[in-house]
Amino acid sequence: MPILQTLDKGKVPVHIWTMDTESTALNQLANVARMPFVHHHVAAMPDVHTGIGATVGSVIPTKGAIVPAAVGVDIGCGMNAIRLSLTAAELPDSLRQLRSRIEKAIPVGFDIHERDPVKRSTIIPLAKALDLILDKHPGIGKMQRQRPYDVWVRQLATLGGGNHFIELCLDESDDVWVMLHSGSRGIGNVIGRYFIDLARRDMGDQLGNLPDRDLAYFTQGAQHFDDYVEAVGWAQDYAMINRREMMRQILDVLAKYLPPFDITKEAINCHHNYVSQEHHFGADVYVTRKGAIRAGEGELGIIPGSMGAKSYIVRGKGNEASFCSCSHGAGRRMSRTKAKKQFNRADLETQTRGVECRKDKGVIDEIPGAYKDIDQVMENQTDLVEVVHTLKQVLCVKG
Repeated sequence: MPILQTLDKGKVPVHIWTMDTESTALNQLANVARMPFVHHHVAAMPDVHTGIGATVGSVIPTKGAIVPAAVGVDIGCGMNAIRLSLTAAELPDSLRQLRSRIEKAIPVGFDIHERDPVKRSTIIPLAKALDLILDKHPGIGKMQRQRPYDVWVRQLATLGGGNHFIELCLDESDDVWVMLHSGSRGIGNVIGRYFIDLARRDMGDQLGNLPDRDLAYFTQGAQHFDDYVEAVGWAQDYAMINRREMMRQILDVLAKYLPPFDITKEAINCHHNYVSQEHHFGADVYVTRKGAIRAGEGELGIIPGSMGAKSYIVRGKGNEASFCSCSHGAGRRMSRTKAKKQFNRADLETQTRGVECRKDKGVIDEIPGAYKDIDQVMENQTDLVEVVHTLKQVLCVKG
């Protein structure tokens, strides 16, 4: 299905792959399109919804500038998924104990590991690179409530909260997949907040000329542009390693309690909140994907549904109209506050029937009903990706 809406209210048009877009999100898209450095057009994915400054589910190409709030504070948040040589028949009848063992091995929410969870050969290069960033910006370290080293090292291989998750899924052949969603944890959040605030301060009186103060930006060649590129790159590397190490620990748990298995396929370890340098429509640009994944020709990606819905392994079609991008999930239909008011525990139990997961009031804001219909989202982006595997979760660990 092609582009469904086009907004022409800014310097460049906005192409939107859905008609299901709230007015606040449309206003945010229009605001971004007014920025003087946006290149060619803005692309809004079919899961687009209101964010902070810029919508979640948008792809923003910029020349000579980056908006830190468009990248966001969960820098490098993304997905990892692998297929195992196990089938549904080899899983235990009850998955409750297995969920408990995964939750015991992988800290969730604000919890962290009691000791360094990964090899020093992994930590040392990260530590050296972070030290250089902290030397230039000691305020990042001051924003941590505990010593930065203790926090960021022991948060490697942890899940976090919100919509982050670990799942066991079955595909159309009943093969078992492990899928997880997490990012750069507390240190990425601190880096994001620090540079968002710094961009506002750097703009000074010019901040009032912006359509939204959350669109404060760094221009190439200005004092802190390169510092931000360096720091956001570090957070993206950290997020990638966090997912890799978490997957390793999950597989260690599964190896103890399930029949022997091999890894038969890794879909991808991909970001969906990040910035990268790419070439589009005749120019070298910085592409900010805020809740979107890269879907270049032949590239594999992961589009998860909600706790009780299907997820997809996809192959990109390299559609330039979306800057070779696609959605990062179903996308929220309502805020967490509204979801807690509208749904109750009985609703959660009904909507997650058949999935071994938490069914208490602490995760009602993640109920499937709070999200858009993943089937409709996929239908709206058939020109962006093709489905390789369809997954259905049978176990879900929520942050």
